[in-house]
Amino acid sequence: MRVLLVAPPGAGKGTQGALIATHFGIPHIATGDLLRDHVAQGTELGRAVRDHLSRGELVPDEIVLDMVRTAFADAKAAGGGYVLDGMPRNMAQARALYEIGRSLEMTANVALHLKADDEELTRRLLARAALEGRSDDTEEVIRRRLALYHEVTHPIVGWYASRGILVTVDAMPPMERVARQVLTALEAMSSLVDHVPEHARRPIDLTDLGAAFGHD
Repeated sequence: MRVLLVAPPGAGKGTQGALIATHFGIPHIATGDLLRDHVAQGTELGRAVRDHLSRGELVPDEIVLDMVRTAFADAKAAGGGYVLDGMPRNMAQARALYEIGRSLEMTANVALHLKADDEELTRRLLARAALEGRSDDTEEVIRRRLALYHEVTHPIVGWYASRGILVTVDAMPPMERVARQVLTALEAMSSLVDHVPEHARRPIDLTDLGAAFGHD
């Protein structure tokens, strides 16, 4: 399985990404964690992105794309699957990521979209900031990150839907319930994605189970 995670900050994509990776035995490519590690270690890349992360701004595309290209190549060598968490964050990244995937024969099978409302996301992120002492998760930065998500990131959901690879899950319930829905959906799709071309697929919305199963 090759899975992209599309979700606002605080929706649980890191948790779900790790669970998917463990379940399918594939690498979890978490761009945010990788970038924070570079900042903590004071690498050249870390110095370049430190200010962007501390203000909740988007990291320049070329930095993230170069890092992901390398991660995709490593994933291909390890067996061909991955869960990408933290990218794409804008339409330009989504299209560039698709081209990178095509060049490596590593395009995504599924774009997993986790939905949650802003008030719940803000509550979760403030709680995490208090627990972990994360300097990049002040309330001002959180609200800026959510605004950036709605303006810049969310429009790519429609692009993945038009490609037939979108699966939408409600991220508001407890993590365990979300995980069950996610893994059930991915298991059902895992035997089909290599045999059904994108143009023959339809997006799946598990926030409305009646629609997902074809009921009006």
